[in-house]
Amino acid sequence: MRFLWAWSLMVCAVPAWAAHGYALWDDLKYGPDFKAFDYVDPAAPKGGELRLVSNLRVSTFDKYNPFTIKGSAPAYLDSLLFDTLLTGSMDETASGYGLLAEDVTVAPDRRSVTFRLRPEARFHNGMPVEAADVKHSYDTLIGPYTSPGYKTLLQEVDGADVIDARTIRFRFKTPNRELPLIVGSLPIFSRAWGVENGKAKPFDQVVMDIPIGSGAYKIGPVRFGKDITYVRDPGYWARDLPVNRGSHNFDRITVKIYKDNTARLEALKAGEFDMMSFYSAGDWARRVNGKRFNTGELVKREFQHKKPAGFQSFVLNSRRDKLKDPRVREALGLALDYEWMNRQMFYGGYPRVTDLFGNTDCEAKGLPSPEEKALLEPWRGKIPDASFGPMYTPPTTEGEGHSLRNNLRRARDLLKEAGWEYRDGALRNAKGERMTLEYLDSKEGGVRTVSPWVRNLEKLGITLNFATVDFALYQERLDRFDFDITTINFPGTNNPGQSLLEIFGSKAAKTESSGNYMGVSTPAIDALLKDIVDADTKAELMPACRALDRVIMHSHYLIPQWTLTSHRIVYDDWRLSFKSPMPPYAGGEDWVMGTWWAKQPPKQ
Repeated sequence: MRFLWAWSLMVCAVPAWAAHGYALWDDLKYGPDFKAFDYVDPAAPKGGELRLVSNLRVSTFDKYNPFTIKGSAPAYLDSLLFDTLLTGSMDETASGYGLLAEDVTVAPDRRSVTFRLRPEARFHNGMPVEAADVKHSYDTLIGPYTSPGYKTLLQEVDGADVIDARTIRFRFKTPNRELPLIVGSLPIFSRAWGVENGKAKPFDQVVMDIPIGSGAYKIGPVRFGKDITYVRDPGYWARDLPVNRGSHNFDRITVKIYKDNTARLEALKAGEFDMMSFYSAGDWARRVNGKRFNTGELVKREFQHKKPAGFQSFVLNSRRDKLKDPRVREALGLALDYEWMNRQMFYGGYPRVTDLFGNTDCEAKGLPSPEEKALLEPWRGKIPDASFGPMYTPPTTEGEGHSLRNNLRRARDLLKEAGWEYRDGALRNAKGERMTLEYLDSKEGGVRTVSPWVRNLEKLGITLNFATVDFALYQERLDRFDFDITTINFPGTNNPGQSLLEIFGSKAAKTESSGNYMGVSTPAIDALLKDIVDADTKAELMPACRALDRVIMHSHYLIPQWTLTSHRIVYDDWRLSFKSPMPPYAGGEDWVMGTWWAKQPPKQ
């Protein structure tokens, strides 16, 4: 799902007014007359080609529709082809500025938001972007054929009304600070997409129809299984808007596809593409070298950022009988010797994830504040008692009194309390059933990361089998929650809100293809999620987020993995140029595709 920018109203009830953008809590950095974002070069030359490699797990794609459930769309298609009503900046955490919309108006009671579309906005087929297209996009995205994540995000939207050809109004069921953000960031596509012989096909049958968006790029040459090229639209309607000045500088963006990581690395060294982000500490430490690095053609560089850490984790599916008991889940986490893994496998390159909101103001620390306690107290006895004490910290094997042996001893005690004891060569319950679990992955390289954990679990009598399947089957099993344990990299946010319902809400736990892989479904957590969504001020939001953080982490649905505080990038310095410094909240590929440019060949 495409990234959702965060913005909304200031909290006090004020008369409605039309504005060029919104900031969630503070003032907008850029005023109504700004010329360009600070991190771009407005004079950057246009032209040339950017050659990228897809870091998606899929080795190819089989559709052009990124919104339907089945199949795999090409990397970056949704962000390059579809404009939104508002767009965010890379140097603010919670601001949005008019893109398709020339202004946005929120009602005094915050129960609706109205967007006025720019008269010059055009789809790739030359037709104007109208309010009816916005309504069509909204209605389609909450329909039966798209990811259920959209339905969750938009569940508090009561409907969309076409006021006139250029004006669309979204009605909300209740006042909500985040809903203008959510509807403002929806991808907008033409009503003509998927129409054949004057009749619209069901959206799940819109598969290989070329998307009709209004973004800076269109689909160009395609070689299935090898690459796809996005071609910059020379007549792009928004090329001179302040939000786009200095952006979209490449005439072509080609995304190459390789079967595995080894092939990608060799292609990089052979000069087959211009930029690659690295997520493997081993590759970054030992394999990023060669002739082109020695000559200075390829540059290896870390760009520090201030993005939220996210919470990449081993996900424990509590729907499974063997994983329902939080004591069992905690015991599994105690068998993970992260410090050993970081030293021996990751070259000390990864700080550990510790909670849901790392590197943001939302993360819980120390003891609960009085405000947090007020939210937790009604649920005493129904949430972990530890939620009322110090914030969760992952088990460690370093420091005085800490060791793997001690952690495993504690794990055995927890398992015994939960009814699991070691006998006849394995950990068994009262029925004599063995504790056998399966780790599901779509790439064989993952076995290296899991193996040390597997060995430690064996010391407890637990068998963790590693199952590798192709990506299509992997995704299908995730969608059906047909797994015991897997790894999910949940993105972080500076502004938690409606999207958390998709990850931790009870409704999502019962909805296939949702992001609630853990099966979290409790009234207490639902109530805390509502506290977050309903927060009117930052002073209300922070304790609600921190209370949720405490309950989730002390419930042991997740075993935290590791994160990065920088983008590790290799780029071709002979072909690419950019403006320093990197904006603090940029994603690596987004920054490169959006603001870098091709170096011009020397004049003869």
